[in-house]
Amino acid sequence: MTALAQLVAVAERVAATSGRNEKVALIRDLLRGTARNGGEQDVALVATYLAGEPSRRRLDVGWASVYDIDVDPAPTSTLRLGDVDAALDQLATAGGPGSVGSRRAVLDELFGRATDDEQDFLRRLILGEMRLGASAGVVTKAVATAAEVPETVVRRAVMLSADLGGTATAAVSSWRDGGPAAARAALEATRLAVGQGVQPMLASTAASVREAVEGMGTAVVEWKLDGARIQVHRTDDGIRVFTRNLNDVTERSAAVVEVVSALPARQLILDGEVLAVGPDGRPSAFQDTMSAFSADEVEERGLSPFFFDILHLDGDDLIDDPLSERRRILHRLLDEAQRIPSEIVDDADAGEAILSAALDRGHEGVMVKSLDAPYAAGRRGKAWRKVKPVKTLDLVVLAVEWGSGRRTGWLSNIHLGARDGDGFVMLGKTFKGMTDQMLAWQTERFLSLEVRRTKHVVHVRPEQVVEIAVDGIQTSRRYPGGVALRFARVLRYRDDKDPSEVDTLATVKALGDSAGQG
Repeated sequence: MTALAQLVAVAERVAATSGRNEKVALIRDLLRGTARNGGEQDVALVATYLAGEPSRRRLDVGWASVYDIDVDPAPTSTLRLGDVDAALDQLATAGGPGSVGSRRAVLDELFGRATDDEQDFLRRLILGEMRLGASAGVVTKAVATAAEVPETVVRRAVMLSADLGGTATAAVSSWRDGGPAAARAALEATRLAVGQGVQPMLASTAASVREAVEGMGTAVVEWKLDGARIQVHRTDDGIRVFTRNLNDVTERSAAVVEVVSALPARQLILDGEVLAVGPDGRPSAFQDTMSAFSADEVEERGLSPFFFDILHLDGDDLIDDPLSERRRILHRLLDEAQRIPSEIVDDADAGEAILSAALDRGHEGVMVKSLDAPYAAGRRGKAWRKVKPVKTLDLVVLAVEWGSGRRTGWLSNIHLGARDGDGFVMLGKTFKGMTDQMLAWQTERFLSLEVRRTKHVVHVRPEQVVEIAVDGIQTSRRYPGGVALRFARVLRYRDDKDPSEVDTLATVKALGDSAGQG
């Protein structure tokens, strides 16, 4: 088994190296050495730990729990990667009365066996604060380099399986046993696993329906519901419902399970939205949908599922089929009331009419989709374009300032960041659009994410996604991204979205270009 100290030493070198290619080479060599000496499970752990993904399990361990540990470091290194994984398993499965004490005992034992450097590594691993400059993308490239296969082949396998560690194991172990050809064959054998979440296809932003439709020619224009994204899997063993982040929410998705159980299919994967709908058929506010969807009770409160895509049906993977074929199958399988309204159009005026109809019914806009496009799992591109009348951006909160006056005692002004490479770049601040209820919530939330303070600013882990409305984008020397947000205001916090999904700096600049820089 691979020693934790070996991984920690490489992690420190990766963090100290600025060049992407150098990082890739360091990780490549460790993956190959682990495959030769440490075993297949260790390959998976190396890949996921370096990418800052300690586990696909929920650990339920907070910042204070980790940093309050007061255990002397071990004088010598004895921990193996398998020991760490076993401890994480115990943290994830601890529950019920006494679970807080059980988790503390697991942490104390683990940290008591770790050296000083290993303790620091474990803290950052458990809290998702690796910051090595080795994102999942860097590790994916390292896996491709280690197995001597094209990066696109590795990336596709990760997208289909939603399992970076398993993909790394398949690639590097097969390379060890049979060279590049064996590695590629193992990766290309990856198929959709019905019952296991698949990374969802994502959309980029278009300034208008006209821009999107004219860019595609003939396209599907579909209502954009302001709900919670769901992915539903049906197998012989039952039905599972996943969020966009691939969290299993089957227990609180009774309405979804009921609808899918009645469909004439044995195996399927559907992509859609769940939405709180009022007696008049109009959508409830997004926060009402999320409140119902996030409730602990098994019974839902007025949630209805609507579907827009199908990825698998009775043994046939459909993701490589064009949308036109997937749409035909979806329409054959589902009643109109179970589908999100959409039409095929070949001119912008028809698309604008669909947008008007969606807005009249209380929805937030439309999606414009290429009829020829496959389902690109995990990718954000121009095959799907979202159009909203109000310019909105999904950004991440980087820091928060303590309020003054009426807002004294609350964290108020939030610092907003967009994705830029492997990190985030600040675009501006806002305190507009916040209710007293929101201020109270975000004060508690951001204090739980605190990493340090400077005067009146609380710097936080970049984990909380927020949807921001803006009047425009303008050039600016004040912020490192070269642009700033005009009249930014908070619409809502997006607990259903991951920081990896926030808009990029390039998207923000493109929005500014389309509006003449505001």
